[in-house]
Amino acid sequence: MEKSIILSTGSPGVTTSQQSGKTISGIVTDINNEPIIGANVSVKGTTIGTITNADGHYTLSAIPEKAILVFSFVGMKTQEVPAGNKTTFNIALEETAIGLGEVVAIGYGTTKKATITGSIASMKGDKLKSIPANNFTNALAGKFAGLTAVTTSGQPGSDNSTLRIRGSNTLGDNNPLVVVDGIAGRDMNRLNPADVESITVLKDASAAIYGAQAANGVILVTTKRGIIGKPVINVNVRQGWATPTIVPEWADAATYAQALNEIDLYANRQPRYTDEDIKLFADGSDPWGHPNTDWYDLVFKKFTPQTYVDASLRGGSERVKYFVSAGFNYQKGIFQRSANSYRQMDIRSNLDAKVTKYINLGIDLAARQENRNNSTAALSELLRYGMGRPNRVAFYGEYPASGYEGGMNPAVVATNATGYDRNISYILTSNIKLDITIPGIEGLTVTGNVAFDKFIRNQKTWKTPWTLYSWDGKTLDSNNMPVVSGASSGYSSPSLNQYMQDDHGLTLNALVNYSHTFAQTHGLKAMIGFERKTGESMNFSAYRTYFASTLIDELFAGGDLDKTNTGSASHDARINYFGRFNYDYSSKYLVEFVFRYDGSYIFPKGKQYGFFPSVSLGWVISEENFWKEKLAFINSFKLRGSWGQTGNDRVSPYQYLASYGFDNSAAGNMHSPKDSKNTTVFDGNTEAKFLQELRIPNPSITWEVANQSNVGFDLQTLNGSLRISVDYFHNIRSNILCYRNASIPATAGLTLPRENIGKVKNQGFEFDIAYNNNIGDFTYQIGLNGGFSKSKIIFWDESPNIPDYQRATGKPINPSLIGDNSAGLYYEAIGIFKDETDLERYPHWQGAKPGDIIFRDVNGDNKIDGLDRVRSDKTNIPTLTGGLNIDLGYKDFYLTIGFQGAAGATRYHEVESGEAGNFSMEDLEGRWTPTNTNASKPRVGNYRSEYWNQTQTGPNTYWNRKSDYIRLKNLELGYNMPQKLYSKLGIESTRIYFSGMNLFTICGMKTFDPETTSAVAYPLNKIYSIGLALTF
Repeated sequence: MEKSIILSTGSPGVTTSQQSGKTISGIVTDINNEPIIGANVSVKGTTIGTITNADGHYTLSAIPEKAILVFSFVGMKTQEVPAGNKTTFNIALEETAIGLGEVVAIGYGTTKKATITGSIASMKGDKLKSIPANNFTNALAGKFAGLTAVTTSGQPGSDNSTLRIRGSNTLGDNNPLVVVDGIAGRDMNRLNPADVESITVLKDASAAIYGAQAANGVILVTTKRGIIGKPVINVNVRQGWATPTIVPEWADAATYAQALNEIDLYANRQPRYTDEDIKLFADGSDPWGHPNTDWYDLVFKKFTPQTYVDASLRGGSERVKYFVSAGFNYQKGIFQRSANSYRQMDIRSNLDAKVTKYINLGIDLAARQENRNNSTAALSELLRYGMGRPNRVAFYGEYPASGYEGGMNPAVVATNATGYDRNISYILTSNIKLDITIPGIEGLTVTGNVAFDKFIRNQKTWKTPWTLYSWDGKTLDSNNMPVVSGASSGYSSPSLNQYMQDDHGLTLNALVNYSHTFAQTHGLKAMIGFERKTGESMNFSAYRTYFASTLIDELFAGGDLDKTNTGSASHDARINYFGRFNYDYSSKYLVEFVFRYDGSYIFPKGKQYGFFPSVSLGWVISEENFWKEKLAFINSFKLRGSWGQTGNDRVSPYQYLASYGFDNSAAGNMHSPKDSKNTTVFDGNTEAKFLQELRIPNPSITWEVANQSNVGFDLQTLNGSLRISVDYFHNIRSNILCYRNASIPATAGLTLPRENIGKVKNQGFEFDIAYNNNIGDFTYQIGLNGGFSKSKIIFWDESPNIPDYQRATGKPINPSLIGDNSAGLYYEAIGIFKDETDLERYPHWQGAKPGDIIFRDVNGDNKIDGLDRVRSDKTNIPTLTGGLNIDLGYKDFYLTIGFQGAAGATRYHEVESGEAGNFSMEDLEGRWTPTNTNASKPRVGNYRSEYWNQTQTGPNTYWNRKSDYIRLKNLELGYNMPQKLYSKLGIESTRIYFSGMNLFTICGMKTFDPETTSAVAYPLNKIYSIGLALTF
């Protein structure tokens, strides 16, 4: 059983009644010998009592003769012990309600799980480190009720998950606030999982302690610290291999040729391939004249290696405690001879020192280096080329395919043959914390924090031409190989782009905490604090081309024509005042009030500050006598309710000011001012750029406000083996910054500023069920969680002339609406034209043919046009999410399994098929043909040429596919080897294991993973790993 240690110091208990008698003292712990903080110690039948301090210690004075001592704590079995003649009693309490004594992180502090009144979920970091995820956020999927983690790309170093707490809550930024070791705004994506002690998710108004950045919820990550005990060294080495979760099946050359013939037939053209051509494509007897190239197989590897190594040192004494770790992570890209890779090295040192009896000092330092290498071609282009036409010749080695996509052979441009793109980032986070216990005032402490974070990024992209070998299509040498000739291809001249970014942030905060229990029953906690955050960001970039040689990849060697230098800087500042007040009566009736007075640089004077309060109540009914008498089989039952306001200031700053920018085009040719007709000239010699207005200011801009309500309950029964938590939430978000789309028509050429006029609603429920038990040596724990959220736009400024079926108001939240009022509008596909009779029956686009997609004539005007588009009630964020997590153990073997699923989202996937690229077999199988007129899929066509493709008329629902899925997210099978095999080597434990991630997926999509949002997105990966973990 896992326990947390509170880092702040407490105070010894105070006797509430003075009588003659002896003094008794001791320590109260759990069965794992961890001290219990705040346990009640009393003399039965009297008012004499106290609570244990931070070390679990207590002292009782004036104990009468024949006294019976009572030791109790919420969620644990009460013990009664006769005092007798002893003066020292060390008591170990057993749990009846599992985990209620656990201490969890909350905003700017910690609390016991038993006294939580908000919707807060927590998990130990050790539950996640067994998942072979290369990005920490990938491991969160399916672990917390209400937390959605969608991984849209498997690209090494760019595989961050999109996180949502309780779905979409606004038309703007929906990302939750991340707080790492008490410092808001830090990045957790690349954290070393082995460094994480715990994760806490604040899902309701309990997040109000973070004010204007907390409307989307808060994720608190706490890293490990030292513990009292001998030094312990942990080493974990894991080697993995990755392969795409879904390998698409593309048409071979013969099938592709047949499809092109069908396109010619439908266009009343002579088919371009004869039956003999198709036969030669199929049998492979003419590999040069009739090639059958599987570009996907040629470009992508079956498996790519991944390596993870972690080592840590943990220990300490009463005076000094330490946790030191180092980690290494390496991922190779999926392309053959791939230029794509990611390498990470990180170190961490968390030190705690007891300077004096009243002063504790903590010093945290963490540093990380991230190396990202990519090819010079855009990733989307590489993946697009990988869907290339199979009837193109693929020259191997250094022979790019003749004429392929302008020479952009994916087998070549995925490598370093075309140059390189190197991106190196350095991240430093630091924190100095001082805890002072005020002597003479029981329960009063003062804490100060200074945190400084630094981020430096250097990127260098060097693009060079490469040799394209061409073939006339007929000349072969004596070995029956093509006779080729070479010429420069790709980039016309070497070019270099360098980018530098330098960010830093400073956080200062001070907290005053007070905690005391009066008369054994009235518990009071109070915290007030102040915080100041400032940050600066600077970037600079330079571009050169016309290099005389590819041997010198430095800026000075570039030509003077077409060169650019640019840069920018930004500053931010916030100042905050916050507090939290908790009261409990006998740990039975719970009240919490939280506030934050937030000041942000984003808004104008007079509107820079906002007040964000919340209140929550809890009733531990199971502590009532009537419950204990009638319903004692339910060990713990608590009702919770909360309401509060949080804010969202994640919008572009300074919108209250007019904005201007330089018009580069108006300044003319900056390299040849004498030839420029638009150049502005001062003093007949100096050139300057034109200024243009970018936006109209809004001096009334203010906070986006979230009103959040939550009710729920926590239940434990079967001696704590079964645990159930259920929540219902209802959130209203107002003052969302939106454009007044209905006020001025787009043809006016004037863009109004955003105003705080948008309003949305989001409501739903979530549950978390866990059961654990054992049968002899066999132990098992099963956890099931799920969440459902349904959002609705209450107000979106729309013209009164818009038909109801096209209105965004009343539809689910779609953040893409900001900046694109047509987002979510689709033509409704209702079938396939079987024949000419169907063409006469249904309205259609001009030029429609049998086999085309039928669009519904929504407004009944007997034609298909923009007025027939319908606003969708689906988005790419799932409305239903869940996870099933199973832990099994038998003697020295263990098995951990995690399933994760989602439903209610869609993905728009359209393959660039036809003369633009290959066909997926998913689209070809069952397609309409003159002999298969009852097909559910359209005829083959040229992408971009058919009206039912997005580029011609806009999106339609045929390509908007359901992305519901269930996935085996993680699995680990391990064996703890007998100690007798290695004890003489100084090793305390040895564990070998196999682990996997994304091992299988059940979904309705065959060509693309249901989490990816684009047909040309880097595929998600299955990961198979073996590992060895040692403890010294």
